[in-house]
Amino acid sequence: MRVCNMKEFAAIFITLALWLPSHAFVSPKRHNSVVISSSRLHTAPPFFADYVVGERRNSNDEKIAVIAGATGYIGKSTVREAVRQGYKTIALVRDKSIENDEGYRSFFDGADVVECDVCNADKLTEKLKEISSQGTIDAIISCLASRSGIKKDAYAIDYQATLNCLESGRAVNARHFVLLSAFCVRKPLLQLQKAKLKFEKALREQSDMTYSIVRPTAFFKSVSVQLEFIQKGLPSIMFGNGEVTRCNPISEADLATYLIDCISNNSRENKIINLGGPDEPLTRKMQGEMLYKAVGKEPKFVYVPLLIFDIIIDSLQWVADTFHSEKFEDAAELGRIGKYYAVEDMLTTDPEEKFGTMTLQEHYDKITVEGQYDDDRQLPLQDLLAFNWQI
Repeated sequence: MRVCNMKEFAAIFITLALWLPSHAFVSPKRHNSVVISSSRLHTAPPFFADYVVGERRNSNDEKIAVIAGATGYIGKSTVREAVRQGYKTIALVRDKSIENDEGYRSFFDGADVVECDVCNADKLTEKLKEISSQGTIDAIISCLASRSGIKKDAYAIDYQATLNCLESGRAVNARHFVLLSAFCVRKPLLQLQKAKLKFEKALREQSDMTYSIVRPTAFFKSVSVQLEFIQKGLPSIMFGNGEVTRCNPISEADLATYLIDCISNNSRENKIINLGGPDEPLTRKMQGEMLYKAVGKEPKFVYVPLLIFDIIIDSLQWVADTFHSEKFEDAAELGRIGKYYAVEDMLTTDPEEKFGTMTLQEHYDKITVEGQYDDDRQLPLQDLLAFNWQI
């Protein structure tokens, strides 16, 4: 085991201490949007799709499925899956020009795009009323997630914007609400977790719509951010001994399939469902070894004591408290997010809580050859913080 020397430790500390405040005000991009998927058949998906597109699996021509957060990492795949399953489509996004973006075109093929900001409750209700005049909205699927995870963003998106979707759905007599939540809310220590739980409570307490709350463990993209660093010959940083936490992440396509299947699967109604991928428990070190295997290099790890989180968080919090700085308060929260995922398992072991066909090794093998297929703007910052930083 190689433990970082004092020079490396200092470099990590300074990098994180400077990086966290600078990211405290990352503005959310393209996550508070809505897409309603279409009945038109999907053309062949991009090379990175985790499934083979064929004929529509269900006859859903007259059913409408509304996907909020459709421009996000999971949202895009959920739109594509809803189209594949044949749901009638109208798309609501905050910026209509996104339909011309090369990175979104293949995901939105089959969806008609209409501008609507889900942060504006009145406008959202008006738009859903227009849509419901064409037929009953069968389901609203929320893939909304705040970009940064800081308190202000979390309560604006994970709670309020998502609540807007629920209330607008109730106003137009939509039938079912599918919520993409998070496995980590089971132990709520962070602002983003508390915001998500506040909405979950509101969803469970209403009776106008049935619901499915899906809490995935981790996304493949979250555990793939090291790829480019490793390809450049840089070491992978392991906090502790690399075996502190375990997880079984799920691919975006498998998760999207599960979310859309919730619309018609009565056994998932009014349930909270923890969901992971098909892998057995994977430690951070095992994930790193798998990635090195895919790249064809010998593993090279640097081990950093978990104490570094406490030093950074306490320092940032002291500045925040002393100078009443919201910026440093947010930076301290980002530090807490990083520490949380460095010490907590994101793991399902019950067979009923494991879903999908693509393993993490298959994903690593694929992206090593074909490259990462998403940019980081589509992945919430807290998910990037959740896994290993590089030096």
